[in-house]
This record gives sequence, C-alpha cells and structure tokens, in this order.
Amino acid sequence: MLNSAGVLTFRLLGPVSVTREGSDVPLSGAKIHTVLAVLLMARGTLVADSRLSAALWGDTPPPTSNSQIYAHVSRLRKTLGNCAQIFRKGPGYVLEVREADVDLFAFERLDRLGREALEQNRPEEAGRLLGGALDCWSGQALENVTEHLQRYERPRLEFRRTQALERRIEADLSLGRHRALVPELLSLVARFPLDETLRAHLITALHRCDRQAEAVQVYDDGRRVLDEQLGVVPGRRLGDTYLRMLRGEGADPPPVLLPARAAAFTGRAVEADRLRSLLLGARLRAALVTGGPGSGKSALAVEVAHGCAEAFPGGAVHARLRDPDGTARPAAAVLAELLAALGESGTARAGSDDLLRRYRARSADAGLLVVLDDAAGDAQLRALLPVGRGSAVLVTSRAPLTAVPAEHTLRLGPLDDEDAVRLLGQFAGAGRTRAEPGALRELAGHCAGLSAALRAAGERLAERPRLGVGRLVARFTEPRGRRAVLSRGGPLGADARTLLARVVADGRLAAEHTDADGALAELVDAGLLLREPGGDHYRLHPLALLHPGPTPRGTPARSRRTTQGNGNGKGR
Repeated sequence: MLNSAGVLTFRLLGPVSVTREGSDVPLSGAKIHTVLAVLLMARGTLVADSRLSAALWGDTPPPTSNSQIYAHVSRLRKTLGNCAQIFRKGPGYVLEVREADVDLFAFERLDRLGREALEQNRPEEAGRLLGGALDCWSGQALENVTEHLQRYERPRLEFRRTQALERRIEADLSLGRHRALVPELLSLVARFPLDETLRAHLITALHRCDRQAEAVQVYDDGRRVLDEQLGVVPGRRLGDTYLRMLRGEGADPPPVLLPARAAAFTGRAVEADRLRSLLLGARLRAALVTGGPGSGKSALAVEVAHGCAEAFPGGAVHARLRDPDGTARPAAAVLAELLAALGESGTARAGSDDLLRRYRARSADAGLLVVLDDAAGDAQLRALLPVGRGSAVLVTSRAPLTAVPAEHTLRLGPLDDEDAVRLLGQFAGAGRTRAEPGALRELAGHCAGLSAALRAAGERLAERPRLGVGRLVARFTEPRGRRAVLSRGGPLGADARTLLARVVADGRLAAEHTDADGALAELVDAGLLLREPGGDHYRLHPLALLHPGPTPRGTPARSRRTTQGNGNGKGR
C-alpha cells in the first residue's frame, strides 16, 4: 500500500475520500480528512501551519499543534503512496498529485464552461455542462471534516452549487423544458423557501404551463416568508418575474434544440438557398439531403436549420436516426426523445401508439422545425414526419427516400476546388494557408471534395504545427498513408463488398455487365462509385479504398495486390 501506484480520485463534494483504481484508500478520523481537504483545495500552493491549525482546532489550538500536524501529514503521505507527494516547504506543506481526479476541480471547470455557454446563448450546451458539474456532488461538501473547516469553506462551496443549479434550470427553461421542471422546482422551493431565484424560476415554469393561479400562490407564499423570517420584501428579480407573468409576457418561448454549427463551414450557398426555400415555402415544407458518408450533409442541414429557426414559432428540434454503430434507431425511441426535448413528461414509459399520438398533436399547429439526421429508410421516417401546415422537416440520408418527394430532394456532391481549399484552410489555420498555398491546394485535391476528408486533414495539420503540408501530401499519394489520416463509411453488405472488390480490380464497371442491381445501388448511395458522363459506366470514388472492412472472399488477385501487396506482386 505504501508504494502502490495507480490513479487517485479525490472527493471533496460530499464525504472527503480517496480511491485508487476504484478501491477505497482507508483514512480514519476527521482530522486527517481535514488535512487532506485543506491541502487539496490549495491546488499545489503552500499551506501554512497556521492555516492547518485553524482548520483543525479553530481559535484554540493545543500546545502540541505543530507536532500533531506533522504526524497527520506523515500518516497521509504514507497512505497516498507514490501518486501524491507532500513536501515540507518553509512554514507549511505543499501537496502535489499527478494525474489525479478531484471532483471539486471538475465541478469548477464544468461550471465555468456552462456559465460561459449560457452567456453566449448556447443553452443546450450550457445545460449539459452544468448538469455534469452538479453530478460531481455526492452530498454536502466536506461532510467528514472538522466543524472549523466546515464553517470556513462549506458556505462558499454550497453557494456555488446553488448557482450552478439555478443556471442549469435557466438553461432548461430557455429550451422549453418547463413542464419537466415543475416537479423539481416545487421540491427545491420547499427545501429552500428563501431562495428568490428558484422561486422566480418556478413562477416562470408554472406560467408557461398555463398554471397562473398556482404561480400567483407561489409568489404570495414567498412574499409572506420573506416578511416573516427576514422582514424584507421580494427582490427585483422575483418581483419582475411576477409582473411579467401578470402582463402575460414570456409565456413558452420556442425551444431551439439543434447541434452547434460546424466550427468551419464554407460553400454550399446554392444548396443552402434551395433548402431554405423548401422549408419556408407555402405548400409542402419538407427537404431531403442525400449524399455519401463524409459529404457534409449533416453540417449543411444544421447550418440551414439554425438560419431558419426564427421562422418557426414552435421552435426547432433535432434527432439522430442511427446509433453510433450504424444501426437504425426504433421510431418510438426517437419520438420519445423529441417529445422530451419539447418539454413533454412521461415519455420513457409511454407506448409507441401514445408517443405517435402525442407527437402529432404537438406538431399539428405548433409551427415546428424537425431535423432528422441520417435516416435509415422510409419505414423509420414516416412515423417521424410532423403534421400541420406550419411545421417543416429537414432530413438527411445516404440514399433517396420515397417519403420525401423527388422534387424536394437535394443530392449533395463533392465541394468544388475553391470551396475545398477554403474549408481545408479554415481547419488548418490561416498561417498554413499563407505559408504553403500550393501544397494546401494539392492536399485539397487528394480529399476529392469530401467535407469529412478535408476536416480530418485540416485537423491533423492543426494538431501538429510542425508538420509541413507537403509532408502530409506525400502521405496521401498512397492508400496506406491516407488510411492513417482519414476514415469514412459504414458497413457494406456482402454483395456490395464483392462488387466493390471487382471494381477495384477492373478500374471501372459497365452498368449492363452486372445483375447485382441492389449492390450497385448500395455502392452508389454510399458514394463509393460515381457514374461517368453518359451513364454507361461507373468508376471508383478517389477515396473508395479507404472504406473499412475486410477484403471479401473471392476478391480477384489484382485487387488483393492493390491493397496488400509490396509492389512486386508478392504478399507480405
């Protein structure tokens, strides 16, 4: 135990404790927990003996306080082992921990990021970050330390916890989740009757649920409690919230629950204009974007949805229709997710028919924009289409779908050369664009107009400032080097893999020479085969050899040499 290695995890936001690789590290007594907590909260800076003494004994330290502090530190040093070092430095001690997790530090980081996201009007990200910050807590802060340290430090920590909770609720309210918030807020106001911010949030949530009478009662209760216990009247925030409710202001703002815009986005102006016209049209408000993996269809859909969101009074919501492994998600799971995002409660226990009924009722007159990303097929999609003339749907898919008319379908091809270079430069940085413009243009050419490939190459350059663009271009000249930088595509069927190997071997494919229509369609929809001008032949996409998956049985020898050989026709 004394010299054992392993990552340490320290807990301060609840009972003070230490674990090593998931196993508890034994610490006994309030005083050793106190010494550990004080040293950790100093974040690697000096803690004077006087500070430790005040935390251990308050204003009445014993005559042997210095020797007792030394003994506690010695025990703690032996218990923590080599993963933590406690040094004597001048009039105090310094604790250094390597690669340790401290719940307080994680909370403060997530709280700061969540606060910044909320200030920058990114409520969905803010709610996620602030929720993660609150998850760092496992009880009241510093539960098993001395009363002296609790008196000094607990109020500060608990105040920050309350602030994070209030901000998370504010983010949820801005996302239209008032219905789901009401039970939580009722409980919080009962526990903290003097907290005016929580009471104001409860009034807002009740007002948006058309429960004005209850909102008035909540305000009256708060005014009475403040007068009886503190002799004060409601503050400005609570009073203003009550007046807005009386005037009917701020009732149910539309939620905009979309993924963040892509950090770099360029080109596609014609396609974006076409999609906006389809979504904002007077008749059928639907659009489908199709394209192979990595073509940028999801980024385009999110960009257009953000630009159109204000035109939909019911808000905008987004859902992915496939799991990370490419499996189609059940329509009921997607419906439950969409309804929960719109503030509906009880979706986890509802049946498929009830979910569909509630979704159609919610979208009938709401003026809602629904973004459905990576649809697997028509059967999955039809149950998810919103109803009502004011609502619209924007779908992305790898292949055309009959649920959206052909005239409302936009096939996304590769980016043109100028847009490809511009997008690659945005990811790589302006310095690279100015320093090696020729090499950057050549690298963009190797990416064949695929947004995902351009992003992967650009991010590799950004991550390695000393990597010359020319060196990366050299890696792109052979498939193995490209595979190390890029990845694309999902699993193909057996027939499609066999047909792909045939095209790799022959270089091109005559359409009339294959009876594998389904496999051919799968390869075209995946963006791995491109139709040549005239339509009689197909050729490989320049990055098709990067598609993952084993070489199928029966692959011609020429194909195997292309992907595995050493240049002389002999396998390795």
